[in-house]
Amino acid sequence: MIPVGEHWCVQNSETGISSLVKRLKDLAPTLIVLEATGGLEVLAATALALASLPVAVVNPRQARDFAKAMGKLAKTDAIDASALALFAQKVRPEPRPIKDEQLQELSAIFTRRNQLVTILVGEKNRLSSSIKTVRKDIQEHITWLEKRIKELDDSLKQRIKQSPIWREKDELLRSVKGIGPVVATTLLTSLPELGSIKAKQISALVGLAPLNCDSGKHRGKRAIWGGRDSVRSALHMATLSAIKHNPPIKAFHQRLIGAGKEQMVAITACAHKLLIVLNAIIRDSVPWNPQMGGKKT
Repeated sequence: MIPVGEHWCVQNSETGISSLVKRLKDLAPTLIVLEATGGLEVLAATALALASLPVAVVNPRQARDFAKAMGKLAKTDAIDASALALFAQKVRPEPRPIKDEQLQELSAIFTRRNQLVTILVGEKNRLSSSIKTVRKDIQEHITWLEKRIKELDDSLKQRIKQSPIWREKDELLRSVKGIGPVVATTLLTSLPELGSIKAKQISALVGLAPLNCDSGKHRGKRAIWGGRDSVRSALHMATLSAIKHNPPIKAFHQRLIGAGKEQMVAITACAHKLLIVLNAIIRDSVPWNPQMGGKKT
């Protein structure tokens, strides 16, 4: 859909995407907006980016909330396309770097690893309450899952080592106390913008930017929402470790608790500070040191 109201459909295949790219190149748009749809958008987004077309992939919830705000409550392909074109006009999301083929493979492997970890947790929970008849079967599945997860971990490590850029970024991230291999891989695969945008932008992208909730004279508590859940969850776990082992983060946490902040508020603030430090480290290609204060630059 383009703002003047014209719309058409193509198949999500190499042939269909090829025709889409050709037509859009002829139109020479200033911005193309796609919704993130669980990976279904990757082929189109990659092809458009390779054709040097300005493409931005946005959070579908953000686009849907915009459509509702504009009074478009019904949902069809034509309505969604129209709302997305209007969203592009009014909001003007910034085109982001698109993952290259290798990074997409890395991301897919990491996603699969996390899926198996979730299954493993479920099987271990079932084992404790299972009867003898099925216990052996569950245990064999647990053993297979643990073996397969280790194989995927080894594959991730190998792929990262094969790329000088990823290897350098992985080493930089893991130089920070509290950042382990899983968190580093999450950041590499799910936050490719790290180090390429400003502190406020990266905080909003992840969903760690405190947002106001005020109305008239009422001043509500600031809260975080939206963003990339997988990255935020990984940073939360890293922060719990950093509070114990990373001196600047530990001292910051103690100051917040001493000032009467609630535990979760303090942890979230520490996660935000840690993200700013990580963004600066990747931006400047400088390993972590205890003097890094995580200034918002």
